[in-house]
Amino acid sequence: MCEVIAVANQKGGVAKTTTSVSLATIMAKDDKKILLIDFDPQGHTTKSLGFQDKSSYDLSMTDVLNSVIQDNPIDISRLIVHSQENVDLVPSNISLAGISNGLESVMCRETILKRFVDTVKDQYDYVIIDTNPTLGTMQINALTASDSVIIPVQAEPFAVDGMGDLLKSIQLTKRNLNSNLTIKGILITMVDNRTNLSKKITTDIHENFGNYIKVFNNTIPKCVKVAEASGVGESILKYDPHGAATKAYEKLAKEVLYVEKESKRHKDSFLR
Repeated sequence: MCEVIAVANQKGGVAKTTTSVSLATIMAKDDKKILLIDFDPQGHTTKSLGFQDKSSYDLSMTDVLNSVIQDNPIDISRLIVHSQENVDLVPSNISLAGISNGLESVMCRETILKRFVDTVKDQYDYVIIDTNPTLGTMQINALTASDSVIIPVQAEPFAVDGMGDLLKSIQLTKRNLNSNLTIKGILITMVDNRTNLSKKITTDIHENFGNYIKVFNNTIPKCVKVAEASGVGESILKYDPHGAATKAYEKLAKEVLYVEKESKRHKDSFLR
C-alpha cells in the first residue's frame, strides 16, 4: 500500500524541499517507486530535480487543481515527468500562486489535492508532498491528502516559533478532514554540532516535544553542499554522494522506512 507523506512547516528555510527531494531520491535508490509532488509556487523541488523552467514540462500542479475544480480529466502521461534520479515528479511554478489565491470560493476546497492523489497513488510505494511555507488552504490540502507528516525544524534561534499553530492545524485537519493523519516525526535540520546553540536547541526540542511526538534520532547537518546541489538542479545524493548531509538523509530514510513500531506508539498520543 502507498503511504502519502507531507513535509510541512509554515516557516520557510527549514529544509522542507531538501528533505522532500533527498528522501524521494534515496527511497528510489532503495527500489521504491516514488512520486514527488511540488505543492509550492516557488517550484524549488521541481528545479532541484533539474527542471529549471516551464519549457521543460507540459503540465504542472496548476493544471491539476484546475482539472479537479472543473471536474475535467488530466493527461497523466503529460503531467508526471520522470527525473534522471528515478523519481516521478508533478512539477510546479509560480502560476500555482494565482490559482491558490482563488481556492476559498471552491466547493470542498480542502480535498482538491486528495482527489488527485487518490487517482495516482496506487502506482507508487510513497507519495511525498513538498508543501508551501504558509498556514492556509494549500497546506490544509496537503494534510488532508496525506497519511503522515514530517516536520523539519532548523536548529536555530526561534526555530519552534509557530509550532503551536502548525500542530493545531494538523490536529484540526485530523479531527475534521482526515482522521488517519499522523505525525511521523520532527526532523531537526541545519545542525552545527560545533556550537553550543545547536546542541541546546536539539536538546530543547527533544524535551519539549519528544514525550508526545516522535523526534527523529537522526539530524541533518548544516552543509554548503546542499545549496550547491539545488543550484545545479541535482539532489544532494547525486551531487555529493559521500557527504555528511547525504549520509544523514540515508539514515533518516531508513528510520522513515523501517522504524514503524515506534511511530505507532506515538501516532495517537498527541492527535486525538
